[in-house]
Amino acid sequence: MRSKINYQLETDRILAQLPAERTPTLFLHACCAPCSSYVLEYLSRYFAITLFFYNPNISPEAEYLHRKAELCRLVQELPLGNPVTVVDGDYLPERFYALAKGLEQEPERGARCQKCIGHRLEETFRAAAALEVLPDFVCTTLTISPHKDAVFINTRGSELAEQYGIPWLPTDFKKKGGYQLDCDHIMFIAHMTDLPCFAILSIAHFYLTEHYII
Repeated sequence: MRSKINYQLETDRILAQLPAERTPTLFLHACCAPCSSYVLEYLSRYFAITLFFYNPNISPEAEYLHRKAELCRLVQELPLGNPVTVVDGDYLPERFYALAKGLEQEPERGARCQKCIGHRLEETFRAAAALEVLPDFVCTTLTISPHKDAVFINTRGSELAEQYGIPWLPTDFKKKGGYQLDCDHIMFIAHMTDLPCFAILSIAHFYLTEHYII
């Protein structure tokens, strides 16, 4: 049986070894503002952060634009240790529809979820690799969620790190009370969470189970 990795200890180890003579850089994938609040306050103490908003699973487009705008507003309002810059990825929902085809009935953490996360992580690495100066690390906010598989996320991130030659920052932001702190932040920005951070298929499932036709 594979031994369980404590990703928070891995994070602590890497943060303790960061150079003191300069501020290292982090290319951080963000799924939404609520999931980014604790992560940004935590990691901006150690990194200058480029926050990459790439989420083709969010629909409709109006909701996508709303979440992007709220993420930008969050960055302006949060007390941050080092600069955070938001970079917008392309909104291409057809990519999500293609990878989710045939997996519409899969549960959260199932094959559809893993394909979606894997795709977003790969696009994050692709965008990071295209920068003129490569970041010191790549990471995602997704491990803050108890509905997401931190082992899968970190395993795939480590694989992509080898492929693209950019180190992966292993995390499990739920640890050290991170999830509860994030919930506290969400209470402050509750108006940002009018829809759960689900893809259009989950929204469709909600309406169908409530006997609506979409």
